[in-house]
Amino acid sequence: MIKRILALFFLGFFAFAPFAWSKQEEPEKRKDYIDINPQELYQMLKKKDFTLINTHIPYAGEIHQTDLFVPFNEIEKHIDKLPKEKDAKIVIYCRSGRMSSIASAALVEMGYKNVLHLKGGMKAWVKAGYMLIKKKQK
Repeated sequence: MIKRILALFFLGFFAFAPFAWSKQEEPEKRKDYIDINPQELYQMLKKKDFTLINTHIPYAGEIHQTDLFVPFNEIEKHIDKLPKEKDAKIVIYCRSGRMSSIASAALVEMGYKNVLHLKGGMKAWVKAGYMLIKKKQK
């Protein structure tokens, strides 16, 4: 009985030891866009020199001075609406930050080099004390 237990122990040990010893951590995902907070966006809006894009679907409100509404999963399909210059400053947001992070990564993949992402989205914007505009949808 003891021999069987020891055999199972060693079998399990040698079967899983390589995984325990090797540091096979997931590689850090490169995002190549910059996260900004609501306070930074508020200051930027005072001297607006960028395109502000809401990527949330369905419509859940917007930040004042929003230029475009492009669904996060269709950003590539709306290249005609995006700035022509790949170094143009673009700020992306959605309701919580999830959809806009996907859209931000897509913009980087498309060659845009100056992409900023509102971390936490409209939820963070409201939590920081700023107002949202909510237009009636048809």
